[in-house]
Amino acid sequence: MHGPALAGWLLMVLCGATGAYCLLRTRSGTEEERRTARAEGLMGLGMAAMAVPAAVFTLPGWTWAVYAVLFGGAALRVLMTAPYRAHHLHHLVGSLAMVYMAVAMAPGAGQGVRGGHMDHGSAASAGGIPLLTGVLLTYYALYVLRSAGRLIPVTAAAGPGSAGGAAGPGREARPELALACRLTMGIGMFAMLLTL
Repeated sequence: MHGPALAGWLLMVLCGATGAYCLLRTRSGTEEERRTARAEGLMGLGMAAMAVPAAVFTLPGWTWAVYAVLFGGAALRVLMTAPYRAHHLHHLVGSLAMVYMAVAMAPGAGQGVRGGHMDHGSAASAGGIPLLTGVLLTYYALYVLRSAGRLIPVTAAAGPGSAGGAAGPGREARPELALACRLTMGIGMFAMLLTL
């Protein structure tokens, strides 16, 4: 990732922890929930690996091709999975965005490249296609706002079957944690797109 080293490290830790938690979610739930958790774990760990600050550790040039193939395969898997739901389409957008970033961050992808990293001093050094980057930034900004809004608790009137002291669901059955992971990865994707 091209940007401040501290931001890269923080993003790497955040995405890595989120990806690891998503992989832990694969131990329970329905087959669909486990498949979603695996896809989100792959996305989180892939984002963590991509967010390693370029000033600290230079990834080999072939790494970007591996990212593009890996997330291109994930996008194909989403396309072949039916039925299409909003969350499947979000995974498709995320996988294609990762392919796009891998191609844009690859050595030689921009005009202002020096030694495998973007030359931040030249005006022509912006990676990727500005219009596509802008569309993805808008998508992720709206996704983050929508996800954050869904995490805000809504006070509901106590129904006839509600017990005040009933224990809450177990860790495996907490949908707000899965939503928080998606929110975190959306923020991470937005931050990574800003560095292009």
